[in-house]
Amino acid sequence: MKNLDTIGTQIRQLREENEMPLRKLAALLDIDQSTLSKIERDERKPNAQIIEQIAKIFMKDKEMLLVAFYSDIVAYEIQEENLFSEILQVAEAKIQYQRNKKMK
Repeated sequence: MKNLDTIGTQIRQLREENEMPLRKLAALLDIDQSTLSKIERDERKPNAQIIEQIAKIFMKDKEMLLVAFYSDIVAYEIQEENLFSEILQVAEAKIQYQRNKKMK
């Protein structure tokens, strides 16, 4: 079962589980406390570099956190569409097509 929490919620949970103050994690990431707070509340999106740093800091699987990060982006963009399932299937096929094209 995949973790369906947003990336912000997952970051906050990791920080709290490790009893790390917001200010300390923000300092380790070299970002403002207010920025990290907004990320944790899903008012701002982190970037992939921040996700990778968080994975290192908390010794977590980078891929798991990146899946949460990118799935948030996709879900936000198509959540209101009735055809979201078909959209995802076509997008997956397009990605495979583009990757195969690059390999040739």
